[in-house]
Amino acid sequence: MSKITKIEIQKRNKNRVNVYIDEEFSFACDMELVYKFGLNKDSVINMDELREVLKEEEYISCKNSALRVLEKTYKTEKEIVKKLKDKEYSEEAISRTLEFLTKYDFINDNRYASMFARDKVKTQGKNNIKYKLIQKGVSEDIIMDVLGSLSDDDEYDTALNLCTKKYNILLKSNSDKNVVKQKLFRFMLSKGYDYNLCNKIVKKVLNIDIWE
Repeated sequence: MSKITKIEIQKRNKNRVNVYIDEEFSFACDMELVYKFGLNKDSVINMDELREVLKEEEYISCKNSALRVLEKTYKTEKEIVKKLKDKEYSEEAISRTLEFLTKYDFINDNRYASMFARDKVKTQGKNNIKYKLIQKGVSEDIIMDVLGSLSDDDEYDTALNLCTKKYNILLKSNSDKNVVKQKLFRFMLSKGYDYNLCNKIVKKVLNIDIWE
């Protein structure tokens, strides 16, 4: 049986300790685990107990890593999982972390998608928003609900504004109506607006000009 021969508080982080077993450094862990598992100098520890401590230490590290990410910017579940996998946390630690984050509402794909869509609709169409949310791992049901809640009038007004600005820029270097029309149409499609809306907006913008 192995024995804990020393537990020392880390100099740079008073919330963590270094644990020595049989006079040799064995592992570092959160101070919380010292109390949770009753770790004391001269106490005997077997391999099963050691594995449990290390498993719990990994979970705490994984959870704290996720919380640090979420302090900076909101993320979807898929994005958080990717970041944790990149740090090579175990599936069990990641699963427990997701359970914690969901329980305390740190991650919520529905809320994220709604916030994301309301922000992006100011500069792009629903097709682009849908594609980006799919990439972020948001479910199709959530995406459709969120896109359905967006105002068609707001999307139309934004599209008209973008198209008008692009039109004024194109006029400075193009005098051919067909060339301008094609470039405007491609531009609006690239912004994620559907074909019918692009056609409607481009026609309206061109009709404003003396060409009509």
